[in-house]
Amino acid sequence: MPQWHGRSLGLITDWGCGCGWGQGGAWAGLALGVGYLGSIRTDRQELIKEEWRLSRQMSVDPAAVGHSGQLTTIASLLITMALPLFTLLLTALPVVHCFPTAFQDLERSGKNQTSIRFLALGDWGGVPYPPYITPVEKATAWEMGKVAEQMGADFVLALGDNFYYSGVNSADSPRFQDTFERVYTADSLNIPWYILAGNHDHAGNVKAQIDYSRKSDRWRFPHYYYELNFRIPNTKRTLSIMMLDTVMLCGNSNDFDDEKPRGPLSSIEANRQLIWLQQRMAQSKADFLLVAGHYPVWSVSEHGPTECLLKRLRPLLVKHKATAYFCGHDHNLQYLKESGVGYVVSGAGNFLDPDTRHWHHVPKDTLKFFTGQASTLGGFVHGEVTKDKMTLTFIQAKGTSLYRTVLPRRDLNDDQNGSDDKD
Repeated sequence: MPQWHGRSLGLITDWGCGCGWGQGGAWAGLALGVGYLGSIRTDRQELIKEEWRLSRQMSVDPAAVGHSGQLTTIASLLITMALPLFTLLLTALPVVHCFPTAFQDLERSGKNQTSIRFLALGDWGGVPYPPYITPVEKATAWEMGKVAEQMGADFVLALGDNFYYSGVNSADSPRFQDTFERVYTADSLNIPWYILAGNHDHAGNVKAQIDYSRKSDRWRFPHYYYELNFRIPNTKRTLSIMMLDTVMLCGNSNDFDDEKPRGPLSSIEANRQLIWLQQRMAQSKADFLLVAGHYPVWSVSEHGPTECLLKRLRPLLVKHKATAYFCGHDHNLQYLKESGVGYVVSGAGNFLDPDTRHWHHVPKDTLKFFTGQASTLGGFVHGEVTKDKMTLTFIQAKGTSLYRTVLPRRDLNDDQNGSDDKD
């Protein structure tokens, strides 16, 4: 269990690594070398614009300072010249940010266990009025407990929209109890929950959710984006998971107006995250590489494909041969396969939506499975990663599996295709 210290994101992890960086950051404890700086490759046009805007704001009118105007002008010029370099270094910090990069054993694994099992659940965040849960969330939580007991689960990937409709404002919010702790009560769900933020969470204070990690043994939310690395028990294989904040990357959206992401509040913050992701994916030698965020890359449902992610994330997934991308946002279960990458939409944790208005907005023959019918009572995905394959099972809250697909271990020297099966 990580131990936390310092400001919003200061932490000492069980990987023996001290670090910290808040959104808009104020400090960073760097335990990695700065050699990464020389290998940064990204589009910096937005950064340059921001640097120029800031430098202009910092310029001083010599006439306003009398006889010292000349010296002030020189000082202002030096500041203006130095600011882009300072901004570049600041932007590069996540590349050398001390995220846990060594592969670790699971916190709990059986002596003869040879796989990693997990559940993927999105859009599970109840409602902001009594009883603070929905029938779909309750039914899904019950079935998750049964599946975790019968099929096994080492952790949960919580894919955002953790608290409808406007997140939380404090780590002491009663919503943590009403919508989370008192809902997912099965002993089999007393496992690490790795959290990321959705658009509704960003309507509140995401830092409050990060801070709640100090209060709950199972709530694991160390940073807006972060990396998980595991050894598959009793094998030589490895699993890496990149947890993203796609709202920081693409901007927020208004679900009630069917609005698309409006663009990031801070282009510097967005590029900072993208640089980090580029670097980590390029260096990854994991046998299975998963990426998770809230917004979908591909979806046939209400929100459809996310243009920002098609432009910024999809090329990285394909280039670096990611095994799969997990998301929520659309309130249903979907599976698509495109350019060798599996796309999992698991957003049926609290509401259900059968909308397929974007059916023709995804590449032909990429959609393999879809369900959003109210009769399913909700749903989630169970994953099992063995030494050679990852099996994904799409499960409805009524207690039956609806679809299963198998994805192979990454072969960085060859392309492979997975197989799909309906139960």
